[in-house]
Amino acid sequence: MRPEQLGYKLLAVNLSDLASMGAEPMAITLALTMPEVDSGWLAAFADGLFALADKYQIDLIGGDTSSGPLTLSIQAMGLVPKNQALKRAAARVGDLIYVTGYLGDAGLGLKIKQGYAGQNTQQALQRFNMPEPRVEEGLAIRSLANACIDISDGLAQDLGHILKCSKVGARLDYAQIPMSEAVLDYMLETGDWQMPLVAGDDYELCFTITPESASKLDISCTCIGIIEELPGLRLIRNDVCVNFNKSGFEHFA
Repeated sequence: MRPEQLGYKLLAVNLSDLASMGAEPMAITLALTMPEVDSGWLAAFADGLFALADKYQIDLIGGDTSSGPLTLSIQAMGLVPKNQALKRAAARVGDLIYVTGYLGDAGLGLKIKQGYAGQNTQQALQRFNMPEPRVEEGLAIRSLANACIDISDGLAQDLGHILKCSKVGARLDYAQIPMSEAVLDYMLETGDWQMPLVAGDDYELCFTITPESASKLDISCTCIGIIEELPGLRLIRNDVCVNFNKSGFEHFA
């Protein structure tokens, strides 16, 4: 990954966390450890970082630099009106489940980096290297959605966090999950139909919302399922309820 892509992505993944809570990003701090000073690398890294920071008028207000193995860490801060933050524990039975964007592109991008050779893969690589945090979408649904999370570890894993925290279950319609042509081609070639459910790094938003509030949505998003009382996550594929045997990214596995 080029340093400008790294700078961009380092900030993007943090802004995605703010977006999932409906927060408006305000400022960041940056901790940077390097084995030695590399002015060219630092300039490119800063270009990528500030390209995204400037887009959302985010200030770098502090941090730390030190010598050692390359380590990068950002703390992002945002503002949300009192008692209006979107959380994981507020999904309700009967809520519809929505996602923004397409799922699986970043996972395909990783497979390309690992050697997969497919057609029309440039978008997937772009989504992996430089994901777009859904800041505007998070702000737009803040007063409408009940629960929300960003898809960093895979749809099944992250939606599972909402279900666990809210003490509910869900039913997903596989046919409604939005996927790009490149991902569809990959699945047709490999048979790996579970990839869009478990691949991480998409940084799309997954949220639950009442049918009444859903009629007021003014963002690009797709309804993929419904919240149910029965615990667990059920997937309807080809009119059959199926189990999938993969999970998303485990941080401490």
